[in-house]
Amino acid sequence: RGISSDQRPKRPLTAYLRFLMDNRMAFREKNPGMSNPELIKKIAGAWKELPASQKQVYEEAKKTDWKRYGEQMAAYKAKLTPAQAAALKEERRKQRAKRRSIRAKRELNLLGKPKRARTGFNIFLSENYQESEGMSPVAKMKKLFDTWQKLSPSQKQPYLQLAQDDKVRYENEMKLWEAKMIELGREDLVRSTKRRLRKEPAETAKKAETAKAPSGGNKAKLKKSEE
Repeated sequence: RGISSDQRPKRPLTAYLRFLMDNRMAFREKNPGMSNPELIKKIAGAWKELPASQKQVYEEAKKTDWKRYGEQMAAYKAKLTPAQAAALKEERRKQRAKRRSIRAKRELNLLGKPKRARTGFNIFLSENYQESEGMSPVAKMKKLFDTWQKLSPSQKQPYLQLAQDDKVRYENEMKLWEAKMIELGREDLVRSTKRRLRKEPAETAKKAETAKAPSGGNKAKLKKSEE
């Protein structure tokens, strides 16, 4: 309590981001009809062609700010109680995990991973969502969920059948996609059940050998007891 990550000193900008911030308005005035992505690309090109002597100015400013940042961080951490330090550490861990998750989803999209199969309710929702105009998204969801719950089995059946068809589509597309990922050396993206297929022969042989060992020992004990 009494302190949050908002009070944490901000990390200094990189040399390139400093150049971007300093020159964005000037580039915008010279290129008023250019979209933001195109403008950023143009500024990045200008940074790449910037002479080393001019880049050095931004590099030195970055070093100065990093030194100041280190001093501010030391003062910031000195004010924290052990409980506050632990809470902020956990908050930072969650933020990093969220960023990793976003990057992972972006990578999967670029690699063309098939979209997950929809449930019967998902299909019902997409077909009827626009009908509830003028309501908040939360209110729409609640209304449609209540409507779905009240549908009879026969009314739900068409949606459930579409969901089953979509599940078959998803599994077929996933098999092709996972085979492609294995060819690309990205087995880390393949579902665990698929990865185990390559381990099963060795594991089966090992289990068979383990099973044989106790049986021999049991026979010896049985023979000794009979004597």
